[in-house]
Order: sequence, then structure tokens, then C-alpha cells
Amino acid sequence: MAHISGWRTSSRSQGQGQCVEVGFGSDHVGVRDTKNRGAGRIEIASQLWKDFVGGLKSGRFDQG
Repeated sequence: MAHISGWRTSSRSQGQGQCVEVGFGSDHVGVRDTKNRGAGRIEIASQLWKDFVGGLKSGRFDQG
């Protein structure tokens, strides 16, 4: 398991606790449930995370 730090919650969650947190390591990104941090996390290679976020920003995953 990679060392992940700097966990942050999306500013769009508006404090409702219905969100995930993202943290960054040297070559991986971690994603975990805000309400149940101890349940574990998934780790994604940094480049794959960048590709995913880029796809979101470009509308690649939009329906319709």
C-alpha cells in the first residue's frame, strides 16, 4: 500500500458527508469514503487518475 497523504473532500459536497476523499502519494492517488474512512481505500496510478479527471472535465462521460 502506497503512502497517501493530504486527504481532501470535494468542495461540492457542501458538508453533507455524501462524498469521497482523495489523497495523493508519490505515484498513486487514494480514494476513500468520507463517512467510513477506516473501511479502506482504492489506489489508482497517478496517470490513470489524471486521465479520468481529464475525461470528466472534457465531458467524455456525459450522457446524452
